[in-house]
Amino acid sequence: MAERTYQPLRIFNTLTRNKDLFEPIAPPYVGMYVCGPTVYNNVHLGNIRTFLSFDILFRYLTHIGYKVRYVRNITDVGHLVGDGEVGEDKIGKMAKLQKLEPMEIVQRYTNDFHDVSAIFNLLPPSIEPTATGHLIEQIEAVQTLIDKGMAYESNGSVYFDINKYQASGNDYGKLSGRVIEDLLNETRELDGQAEKLNPLDFALWKKASPEHIMQWDSPWGMGFPGWHLECTCMSAKYLGKQFDIHGGGMDLKFPHHECEIAQGKALTNVEPVRYWMHTNMLTVNGQKMSKSLNNSFLPAELFSGNHDLLEQAYSPMTVRFFMLQSQYRSTLDFSNDALKAAQKGYKKLANAIRIIKRMTFAVEQDAELDTKKITDIEKSIAGFYGAMNDDLNTAVAFANLFNMVKYVNMLNLGQLNPAALGEDVFNELKNKFITFFEDVLGLKEELTEGSAVLDGMLNLYREYKMTRNYEKVDEIRSYFKKQGLAIHDTKVRIDWAYEE
Repeated sequence: MAERTYQPLRIFNTLTRNKDLFEPIAPPYVGMYVCGPTVYNNVHLGNIRTFLSFDILFRYLTHIGYKVRYVRNITDVGHLVGDGEVGEDKIGKMAKLQKLEPMEIVQRYTNDFHDVSAIFNLLPPSIEPTATGHLIEQIEAVQTLIDKGMAYESNGSVYFDINKYQASGNDYGKLSGRVIEDLLNETRELDGQAEKLNPLDFALWKKASPEHIMQWDSPWGMGFPGWHLECTCMSAKYLGKQFDIHGGGMDLKFPHHECEIAQGKALTNVEPVRYWMHTNMLTVNGQKMSKSLNNSFLPAELFSGNHDLLEQAYSPMTVRFFMLQSQYRSTLDFSNDALKAAQKGYKKLANAIRIIKRMTFAVEQDAELDTKKITDIEKSIAGFYGAMNDDLNTAVAFANLFNMVKYVNMLNLGQLNPAALGEDVFNELKNKFITFFEDVLGLKEELTEGSAVLDGMLNLYREYKMTRNYEKVDEIRSYFKKQGLAIHDTKVRIDWAYEE
């Protein structure tokens, strides 16, 4: 195992409402499950913030020596419009609108999710299961719950029995802080409620209407799994009946994660998750990000600047840096001023990483050590770890990283002799700065819109000229996209190049 941190890692556990000392079930192994996207549309920035937060957790746990199995699912069936018990499947609805097969919708937007994740330098999970790939496990789980008296069939659908769960000494609502009596008072009479024993009972399996596109045979007739069931089944299959960390956006606390706890506990009689973690929401100029308010934008619009609320384009690493300047449980507010400030901050870090990578230590005779600067550098390194160990406080971690930048620039300008730090401290400054920047925070140097990008495009164009391979058109577009350049005018430039 790698060298352990300067202090124990503490994680804010939604279940206990405390920063709990992180103690994995079977160290050095860690099991982590994160609710992935429902792939019916382009991935949005709220998704990205959540997955970026758990990318940082994945990276940091790995950095401090744990062996992490990171499972993040793809929801490709069962998530209904409105996140409730009635209505159309989100993917099925989009398939009808676009006159495509549902799995074509799934593939298109799964590809988009992977492309955007790569642009933001998100590490892929260890396992990425899909709901449709685990229908057998879900049907088996439903049958087990029926056999245990925790679920019942009604008119071709199967529901989880909240009253039976409560009577068994459990507490539905403990994660989100909801009270059963209050939930009952808030429940509206909806279509399909009459077939439930209790308005709070949630669907494990839904009977499909004839026009429902995505449906499968089951012991209860043609239907499809409930949205909550897939995560319970897939997390248990790949991480066991109890695992360390479950994450997602705060909007999933209720009902999705609350239902996961109930299903998991009813199936195994064991609390399924030790630490529940939730990320906070995004706002734009102080308002909730929403399509109805016309203040939401896709990652591609950020990269191109092609949006009424944006004054300019922002690179992927600028946006990544911007998101990490707030601790994951804090509200994150998008504004042009904040993004421009993040752009300057990222450039300072990127410049420092270029400088320090080419630096080497040269031994000098009779060099006097500067103990004050040595102490300050070691304090910054310890401070970075301290911040990360305090519930992944990336905002404070960056403050310590920028203090290290000060010494990188002093070394570069000749204001500080490397020998004044000593070889060990110089190498520690260099190695830790690179590790924190690249491995822990997941930042990287970006190609500018200057020579590097142009050289890359020209190499592709030369290959096209030699082979007349028109597939290179897509490669060039993809190259532009990965650099975060404006895509809408790329085709014009490429067509002009071909004519030349």
